[in-house]
Amino acid sequence: MNTTNKFIIAGIGELLWDCLPDGKVLGGAPANFAYHAAQFGFESYAISAIGKDSLGKEILDVLADKHLNHLIETVDYPTGTVQVTLDSKGVPEYEICENVAWDNIPLTAQTKALAKNCKAVCFGSLAQRSKVSRETILHFLELVPGDSLKIFDVNLRQQFYTKEIIHRSLLTCNILKINDEEVKIVAQLFGEAIDPVQSPETFERYFCKKLLKDYDLKLVIETKGATGSYVFTANETSYIGTPKVQVVDTVGAGDSFTGAFTAALLQGKTIQEAHRLAVNVSACVCTQHGAMPEIKISI
Repeated sequence: MNTTNKFIIAGIGELLWDCLPDGKVLGGAPANFAYHAAQFGFESYAISAIGKDSLGKEILDVLADKHLNHLIETVDYPTGTVQVTLDSKGVPEYEICENVAWDNIPLTAQTKALAKNCKAVCFGSLAQRSKVSRETILHFLELVPGDSLKIFDVNLRQQFYTKEIIHRSLLTCNILKINDEEVKIVAQLFGEAIDPVQSPETFERYFCKKLLKDYDLKLVIETKGATGSYVFTANETSYIGTPKVQVVDTVGAGDSFTGAFTAALLQGKTIQEAHRLAVNVSACVCTQHGAMPEIKISI
């Protein structure tokens, strides 16, 4: 993971252990994003918190082994864990522990300094479930330069989201990443009636374009699992079908998509070029175990 690009990228939010049926692997969407962006040569950071416990120490050991930069504070709460079960297609379901370290991410002087030099940052709704981490994330985003990419990966989990958090995040970001199931949930939260005559895909396209316009976003990314993915901008729509691969699990696939897409944009690639790279990287992640496998794909 050689750093060759001057741009700084960050993922801020949850950092935890995904406890899968055959063992635990490091996870958390913002950290996964940071890891995959770093694989394309960027100075990339995971920003979060761990507990004063053996699980926290193990996280630091894994980050060191993966050569991922980080601003990880140690706090008086246990390191986060998630019980993950996989269905027959390798799609995960999550049971997320509450009141853990990443619910209590502090805003340090070092974190503030990083924010002011950040070219892209990815954040989600999950770590905003707690007041402490929510305020840290929003303050961090305020410090990020106005011309930087602020990617809101909705990442709805269990009951850990509200209309208010999603609305505030949409006002703060300039890129939205959402999946097809999340489109339906967000539409319902925002009181958007789904026309029973309209096909689900037609409605999804309509609602993504509505969010793009209503929140004055640069672009909206919609992923649809094995079906494909869309990227919407004010002037173009890109669709690419998902490659057929032998799926081991899909944990972290969406995060790798976002990390690769962001890396490509920062290297001056077109929307279509960035989209193609993201699709290939996420498909490759699905063929391997866990959210942070090594990917040998170049931009």
